Amino acid sequence: MILYTTLGTNDIERAGRFYDDLLAGMGATRVMELERLIGWSTAQGAPMFSVIKPFDGQPATVGNGVMVAIHVGDPTRIDALHARALALGGTDAGAPGPRGGTFYGAYFRDLDGNKVALVRM
Repeated sequence: MILYTTLGTNDIERAGRFYDDLLAGMGATRVMELERLIGWSTAQGAPMFSVIKPFDGQPATVGNGVMVAIHVGDPTRIDALHARALALGGTDAGAPGPRGGTFYGAYFRDLDGNKVALVRM
């Protein structure tokens, strides 16, 4: 149902490098690049994840309680992507592991402080 998600950034080039490296582990590549936005997807027409410099010109800030979940599917890949996010300078916001039932997830904050979940349901 969701077509795209955006997270704010104050440094589009730095955010681009972070997510280029991280999302490559899922087979995602840049599918859109504008002066203030970069978007990645795993296939043409598939949902897109993007980072954006806010349109109003004000600094990007992190919303308390705001989180983007990226479906990864395989716990081994979740573990690897979480470790990669931390190696790229992200911070741990919840180690990989089961969270009840069939849910498996890991959480990190990117270089701008945005919270991202890597999940399998």
